[in-house]
Amino acid sequence: MGYSGLNLAGRVAVVIGGTSGIGKTLSIGLAEAGADVVPTSRREAEVAATADAIGALGRRTLRQTSDVTDRASLEQLCDITVKELGKVDILINCAGRIKRTPTLEVSEEEFTGIIDTNLNGTLRSCQVFGRHMLGRGYGRIVNIGSLTSFVAFHEVAAYTASKAAVAGLTRSLAVEWGPRGVVTNAIAPGVFRTPLNQALLDGTPRGQELLLRTPMRRFGKLEELVGAAVFLASESASFVNGQVLAVDGGFLASGVNQ
Repeated sequence: MGYSGLNLAGRVAVVIGGTSGIGKTLSIGLAEAGADVVPTSRREAEVAATADAIGALGRRTLRQTSDVTDRASLEQLCDITVKELGKVDILINCAGRIKRTPTLEVSEEEFTGIIDTNLNGTLRSCQVFGRHMLGRGYGRIVNIGSLTSFVAFHEVAAYTASKAAVAGLTRSLAVEWGPRGVVTNAIAPGVFRTPLNQALLDGTPRGQELLLRTPMRRFGKLEELVGAAVFLASESASFVNGQVLAVDGGFLASGVNQ
């Protein structure tokens, strides 16, 4: 069966952290592009709701929870997906944590916890699903970076360190696995409005600064991330490897905005 362009028909995608926010939007977006999609996270109700939305599009899906801090849960997820859907072509890593704390006051527990989810969790899922992909000689891995993969934000040192490291990990896997048919890239979302950050964006000086720093003078809509994810998951990205694609309304390009 031939695949072409941006059509994901016949592909199987797993979206880790794929049942809320950016992850849920990408899960549904990949399904709309033709893929069978397994959206997974720790919360059963969110997994079920997102799987229902994917099933309503006529795609195959599974209802399987997982936790990126638990390698065994990821191995079980991979095994069940391969057994039920035959393979995994696409892996999207969306699970993440952030907490704002002045760096002098960050406990080692908080710092290592954020690193364990954002960086080590991404590594675990890449290892588990990458082994399967390398065995088949084909794969598309899309990690979720951040503006903080490139620039620092005030008082989120653990998150910033983790996302800078995700960019480095993405490049490392690209070098190591690209010759074997598995390309690895990342998306760095700019500032997107979600239920979690709405109060911050609309009612604080930090939100005002983020808006000022975004040349398009608005925050992103979650569906505006779908095109980048579908592209990087598709045959059109067959020679794109080790890139961090910013979808940020020009934030990283911006110097003075007025």
